[in-house]
Amino acid sequence: MTPPETKNTEPVIYEQPLNERMRMFLRLDFLYHQALHHEEQPDAWATRAAVSALLDILAITARGDIRSEVLKELERQLIVMHDFQSRPGVDSARLRAVVSNLERLRTELNSAGALFMQRLRDSEFLNAIKHRSAIPGGTCEFDLPHYRHWLDQPFEVRSADYNEWMSTIRPLCDAVTELLWLTRETGRPRPEVAAGGTFQLAFDRDQPCQLLRIILPAGTDLYPEISGSHHRCSIRFMTLKDIHARPVQTLEDVKFFLTICG
Repeated sequence: MTPPETKNTEPVIYEQPLNERMRMFLRLDFLYHQALHHEEQPDAWATRAAVSALLDILAITARGDIRSEVLKELERQLIVMHDFQSRPGVDSARLRAVVSNLERLRTELNSAGALFMQRLRDSEFLNAIKHRSAIPGGTCEFDLPHYRHWLDQPFEVRSADYNEWMSTIRPLCDAVTELLWLTRETGRPRPEVAAGGTFQLAFDRDQPCQLLRIILPAGTDLYPEISGSHHRCSIRFMTLKDIHARPVQTLEDVKFFLTICG
């Protein structure tokens, strides 16, 4: 007998990056969690999905010096944390734990070196999959028989190989995950109302903002379309009644929570 589905009672959160660095961090974190999810599944299809996420991470990190960007943000956050030490009412034990974790992540990423991704970029096995992935269906067995052969290996063998690849990118991705958590912690949700389904917001130029979070109640049939920059943004709440019809903006007032993260 199929167990009944558990109703999701968690609020629905949508995030909008307000600068290029935050956009890059969110994409990298999304792919990292996708890779971690699929690598735990023993079937070959899940391993394919995990490899695909890994290749996407390699593609993103090839576009610029992301390691340098992450190290800069780690340094900035450490300065912020040290400033907190002199403020009254601060949980000293928790602050020390956060600082210790940031210092550990900084050390691991520094120790990895500037060319820490090169080993993966030079892998003939991964490069063959990457090149064929640009073709729809290009990684099927007659195109890449050696990939199919590897996928037919026991899960323990595939998992060991994949964990070795992941160990290369983990210092970067773990640091990004921690930085995103700290960024989200800087904001506090506040109740807002979008009159007629729209909401306009201008940011304080003296307080830089990196991330916007829209929080809606569980089970809502609405979702936000967010456009803008680090100066201002516009939010429209849309509804999708049928995948065969275009989404439409609601004309009703929408209550939601807004978090601005610096």
